[in-house]
Amino acid sequence: MAKVKFILKEPTSKSETLIYLIYNYQYKRFKYSTGEKINPKFWNERNQRAKESKKFPEYPEFNSRLDTLETGLKNSFRRLLNDGIQPNNDLLKKELEFELDDRVLKQRKKSLFEFIDNFIDESKDVKKNSTVCVYKTTFKHLKNYAEKKNKSIDFSSINLTFYAGFTKYLSLDLEMSTNTIGKYIKTIKTFLNEATDRGLNTNLEFRKSKFKTVSEETDTVYLSIEELKAIEEKDLSFNTSLEKVRDLFLIGCYTGLRFSDFSQIKQENIIEEKSIIQIRTQKTNEKVSIPINSVVKQILKKYNKSLPNSYTNQIMNKYLKDIVELCEIDTPTQLTTTKSGKTIKTTVPKYKLITTHTARRSFATNCYLADIPSISIMKITGHKTEKSFLKYIKVTQEQNADKLLNHPFFN
Repeated sequence: MAKVKFILKEPTSKSETLIYLIYNYQYKRFKYSTGEKINPKFWNERNQRAKESKKFPEYPEFNSRLDTLETGLKNSFRRLLNDGIQPNNDLLKKELEFELDDRVLKQRKKSLFEFIDNFIDESKDVKKNSTVCVYKTTFKHLKNYAEKKNKSIDFSSINLTFYAGFTKYLSLDLEMSTNTIGKYIKTIKTFLNEATDRGLNTNLEFRKSKFKTVSEETDTVYLSIEELKAIEEKDLSFNTSLEKVRDLFLIGCYTGLRFSDFSQIKQENIIEEKSIIQIRTQKTNEKVSIPINSVVKQILKKYNKSLPNSYTNQIMNKYLKDIVELCEIDTPTQLTTTKSGKTIKTTVPKYKLITTHTARRSFATNCYLADIPSISIMKITGHKTEKSFLKYIKVTQEQNADKLLNHPFFN
């Protein structure tokens, strides 16, 4: 028989942790955030209720709310069956929230931090690990800001005053760059948009133009056709790891695919009769078709159309810098960043800036310089507007002028 269980999100926590309601029924599992929190030291795991302790005097009301949730879920499940409706998780959630009284619902909705905590937990099943990590880090900075600046942060307090204070804290106290600050503001907007869509937030100050996601153009680089040729022709037979990384990187440089995609190309993605690679990209879930360049063709032949397994992105990036340094691609390159409100300029050899993403940027830039129409390149890179695409490619004023010299207008 189906039974309601209550479990702690973090049973070993030294501070308050969220309580989940778990209901296993008809080979399905329903998980629901109760919105209630408790320090594990006050939790009776066997009874799944708060301990009757003088140190936790609110235990009667606390346990009563859990009783209400348990009864509400059982009533909801029974009502669906009685109405001849096959229960599922969405229907159970809807019926349960209809069953609960205002007191319980208000308890669940009142806290911004509680919502973010729940949202991050929900995201673990549907978002990439990297995205969830950004969510967690943003939440950590929000909580630290509230604690260190003695601020009370809730839905109603997210306004331009909060924006100014929080961005100043990230910039001056934590010495973050402009783009890092922008990443966290963008994430806060994600939280608030989701809460608004769910009816938990009515404060729309975060949508004002001055509550903006700040950014600055990064000093990224690309590899020219000549530099790619030098990398291709470099003898790396003395180190099979470097050779494998080089070959995979060149696949990215001549297909425009992200690391997550070019490192996963399989035989079934290679359409020989059309001489194209067809793959559904992980980030956008879009199907792209890419002509097979002669370099790509040679590499596929080298590995009998079965590319070697890739290393992690971090290891690939380390090896790539070694490879490009061996190829003596060391042009002094100036970097400009804004940190703690100050502009910082440094000069490093070009090979230090090479990462797996350089492959995709090199593809886009080299295609553009070769006069391939922007719309055709964007079909592969996935850029939605030409404006965003032109920001992405790395073309100097001199290169642009050289490109225009061959245009009929200037002849």
